[in-house]
Amino acid sequence: MPYQNKPNGKDAKGKRNSSKRFITYRKAPNKKTPKPPTTQTVKESVRIAFLGGMNEIGKNMTIYEYGNDMFIVDCGIAFPDSDLPGVDVVIPDFTYVENNIKKIKGIIITHGHEDHIGAIAYLLKKVNIPIYATKLTIGLIKGKLEEHKLLSSAKLIEVKPRDSIKLGSFNVEMIHVNHSIPDAVGLAISCPAGTIIQTGDFKIDTTPVDGDMIDLSRFAEYGKKGVLALLSDSTNAERPGYTPSEKSVGESFELLFRKAKSKRIVVATFASNIHRVQQIIDVAQSRGRKVAVVGRSLENLVQVGEELGYLRVPQNIIISIDMIRNYPDDKLVIITTGSQGEPMSALTKIAFGEHRKVTLTPNDYVIISATPIPGNEKMVGNVVNELMKHGVEVIYEKMYDVHVSGHACQEELKLMMGLVKPKYFIPVHGEQKHLQKHSHLAESMGISKKNIFIGNIGNHIEISNRGIRSLGDVPSGEIYVDGIGVGDVGDIVLNDRKHLSRDGIIIVVATIDSKTGTVVSGPDIVSRGFVFVRQNEELMNSARDLACHVIDKNYDNNYRDWNTVKTKLRDEISKLMYEKTKRSPMVLPILMEI
Repeated sequence: MPYQNKPNGKDAKGKRNSSKRFITYRKAPNKKTPKPPTTQTVKESVRIAFLGGMNEIGKNMTIYEYGNDMFIVDCGIAFPDSDLPGVDVVIPDFTYVENNIKKIKGIIITHGHEDHIGAIAYLLKKVNIPIYATKLTIGLIKGKLEEHKLLSSAKLIEVKPRDSIKLGSFNVEMIHVNHSIPDAVGLAISCPAGTIIQTGDFKIDTTPVDGDMIDLSRFAEYGKKGVLALLSDSTNAERPGYTPSEKSVGESFELLFRKAKSKRIVVATFASNIHRVQQIIDVAQSRGRKVAVVGRSLENLVQVGEELGYLRVPQNIIISIDMIRNYPDDKLVIITTGSQGEPMSALTKIAFGEHRKVTLTPNDYVIISATPIPGNEKMVGNVVNELMKHGVEVIYEKMYDVHVSGHACQEELKLMMGLVKPKYFIPVHGEQKHLQKHSHLAESMGISKKNIFIGNIGNHIEISNRGIRSLGDVPSGEIYVDGIGVGDVGDIVLNDRKHLSRDGIIIVVATIDSKTGTVVSGPDIVSRGFVFVRQNEELMNSARDLACHVIDKNYDNNYRDWNTVKTKLRDEISKLMYEKTKRSPMVLPILMEI
């Protein structure tokens, strides 16, 4: 097996751990304590810390270190799954960055997807460091920083493929790659210890929509010079063959738009897929249709893409969503967000009849131009079912080639390894199954098992010509963003939310005479999410009588121990409810004195 650690982010019981992780090492018996590395050892090695993107999809963030110089690659978010109720987004733990702020020279962003740029605003609120990125990526970052009122103080530096950035002891070259968004780059990171290639998210598209093929020759040039390590995108490591070209989707749109005939066309796609939006606009123009855009993130992408020249939008083809009633169905295309069935997305609101400006009719033709991300299949299925209830024809999943991935499949991953010829290989950007599969591909390409490292969030490693050495873990984990709160939602709050969602709540309210200790009002029993009070009067009366008895028994005029009374109330009411219903609602006692 390749060198690896147990996946981080969950404890032994399978629960998420959002706290900072510190590891305490005990001295091994009968062994000498290792000496700290000498100055020469430090100079011969480069260190990498993984704050995200390992054993997970999203939240990509990596730190490179040489001597006293450090820099960051990417700073993304992850979207919460079903066991994080109420959480908006998940960001990396920035503690290690804050602890080393004097050493950090800047942050380089590989491309403009949320899982690579989404957490930048939260990072800049803690540390203001220079940001290096390509033109479109800078444009998308500006929009995020403006929302957080950070744009005026941010240091944004635009770079192009083949440009080199000097960051202390590091020299970083940007290398153009193909992805599902323009201006994506991989990185050649050079320092006295050697050169490391980090591909970023990539695929090999020989007929890209924007005409710029991945710069394979530059990767090969570095391979000839000698590459110490390769960090490569693992998202599609389980898929054999090659990822189809984005241009194949345009051909499918041509076919589907003809099949739609006189129907109104609604296309749902990823908000960041500017190539997909361009192809929809091109086909709409050829069919004589106007285009309306729905969804704030998609509207922002179209605006930024057009301003920076990444979208070619014919004059007068884009119309406001408020204008769609002025056009017949056969003259309209609506591009919307919500291809993953997100509850608050435009497509979901349209499907459930909750959108204020778009109402479905049987004359609609809906194309979902995306493949469900693992875990989202049920949400997408619910939206498809709801659309079909309206008599809408829905094109989804693999019925037609309406979506291709932006990530390399197995043959492309092997080609990258063959060109780069790394001494060491580290699969990144994927769950454990993706990392493992990618490591097997590396072995098939002749890379020794001992030279492959499968990492976890928080791992801190040292790479030199002598090998890969673990330096222990750095503070890492998940920080939850809920509304404007960052990090104030932890395991206790999440457990309470799960408890409430499963069993509901019982509130016991009573007013007590401070002189006599008698109950003068209540106890009133309020149920929310547990049982309907009017249909369970006997149960509520039993709870009320029990509450009176507990208060009378435990309330002391001379010594008022409110905690004891509330604890007894909570325990006795919980016991009663479980005996009667076999359910355990949360019990909240509220006692007042007059």
